[in-house]
Amino acid sequence: MKFSQKLKNLALALLAGLVIFSCSPQQEQEEITDVVIYGGTSAAVTAAVQAKKMGKSVIVVSPDIHLGGLTSGGLGWSDTGKKEVIGGLSREFYQRVYDKYQQDAAWNWEDKADFGNKGQGTPALDGEFKTMWIFEPHVAEEVYDEWIAELGIEVVRDEWLDREDGVTVEDGKITAIRTLSGKEYKGKMFIDATYEGDLMATAGVSYHVGREANSVYDEEWNGVQTGVYHHRHHFQVLDRQIDPYWIPGDPSSGLLPRISGEHPGIKGDGDDKVQAYCFRMCMSNHPDNRVAFPRPANYDSTQYELLVRIFDAGWDEWFGKFDMIPNRKTDTNNHGPFSSDNIGMNYDYPEASYERRKEIIQEHRDYQSGLLYFVQNDPRVPEKTQQEFQKWGLAKDEFVDNGNWPHQIYVREARRMIGNFVMTENELLQKKPTPESVGMGSYTIDSHNIQRYVDENGHVQNEGDIGVPLPGPYEIAYGSLVPKKEEIINLLVPVAVSASHIAFGSIRMEPVFMILGQSATTAAVMALDEGIAVQDVPYAKLRERLLADGQVLTMEDRIVSK
Repeated sequence: MKFSQKLKNLALALLAGLVIFSCSPQQEQEEITDVVIYGGTSAAVTAAVQAKKMGKSVIVVSPDIHLGGLTSGGLGWSDTGKKEVIGGLSREFYQRVYDKYQQDAAWNWEDKADFGNKGQGTPALDGEFKTMWIFEPHVAEEVYDEWIAELGIEVVRDEWLDREDGVTVEDGKITAIRTLSGKEYKGKMFIDATYEGDLMATAGVSYHVGREANSVYDEEWNGVQTGVYHHRHHFQVLDRQIDPYWIPGDPSSGLLPRISGEHPGIKGDGDDKVQAYCFRMCMSNHPDNRVAFPRPANYDSTQYELLVRIFDAGWDEWFGKFDMIPNRKTDTNNHGPFSSDNIGMNYDYPEASYERRKEIIQEHRDYQSGLLYFVQNDPRVPEKTQQEFQKWGLAKDEFVDNGNWPHQIYVREARRMIGNFVMTENELLQKKPTPESVGMGSYTIDSHNIQRYVDENGHVQNEGDIGVPLPGPYEIAYGSLVPKKEEIINLLVPVAVSASHIAFGSIRMEPVFMILGQSATTAAVMALDEGIAVQDVPYAKLRERLLADGQVLTMEDRIVSK
């Protein structure tokens, strides 16, 4: 009995030791995730969902607290282009939004029957395909959070990549990333789903910031675009041109605020400047669901002196981009020569430190918040515009943890990878074929203003705003998602994609980012399963899987009514 009891005690001790060993912190640190996604954008969500659906372990390491980027950050008036080429998980997102708005509880401030069911040329609420293309920010975020929860995807929030030495690379492979909190995330495949391309850049991948000269990729619409006036965001829309100086005609009196004294550059030449950022504002005119526009602590009415002169010149388009979303709210974008686009104040954002980026974001918030307060309160604003605008305020039930202000600034472009293939306007305009499609885009080639300067006639002018129609939807190359093989072989980049400035102007739409997030993860999993570099994924197999998962790769695959 004693010998038997000793054996039993020994067995129990060994078992306890095994349990302790299996749960030890050292063992937990050795866990290697199949797919590590850095970023909290819409692309990060679809990338994670696809990894889970393909049976892989996945973690989303998000510097953001809120998932969804711009899609849940105010851009509820979706830049869809041709909806028939939006497939896969991207389309599923809009179907999930549709389901939300089928519930009576979703219509708190407006009757569903009263909602103006018009989007960008097609119905916002499409019953035939059960999609909803226009929505409130909080609804988008709910969809993303519920999607993640349904699949049990691990998300760590408010974790910021250490951009100094937080990426471990061995033999051309990223093996781990570390955040500023000291946490380390080991993985086999990595996805950079940030707007800024921070993981890509820290890993040593080639990239570009700013506009390339037209000569680089044989383009027409890249580079400096002085004298080009495509939209109504320039001073040529006015009946008279605007003097840029405090004392008109007197350069010695100094320039008005937010006008650069620098030469804009030679047309077609490249520079290191990026298109203007802003916040997409969610405003309400419902008396019970609006908050008065706050007066910024550092409010300075002189920052809007140029707008006064624009109003005095007869401009009356202040409400030109109050695009209505459900429940009497807006997705308000920039419009006109002087607007929410904070032209020229973001040039160093792509490469800036986190601290400097926060300063830039705060400056943009102060500028835009001050602009709203100015138009609603300054006596120099035309009475008709001011009285109408006084009916508006911030939506009380949106962004409730951020003073009702959007949590995501509109990073229209930052770094762009220089990868295996660079998308240019030539592919978008179908002057050249696109190899190995992994998704389609269809939005107009688009850039917002980049500079505000004094032209050769001594007047204020904006530069950089471009809008070039497409002959039809275009294909996006797999090579634009992957770095050069000699740099990194287990990283894909579905947001800061390999594209010229002007091509990125169309690709950068949120539905496309979701498409590319899914395609990037599909390729990553295939590379992992076959033990090969992402650059060597056999396209025939990749294409087969993407089509099986509902992606639209060519016009022959487009989604049409039956």
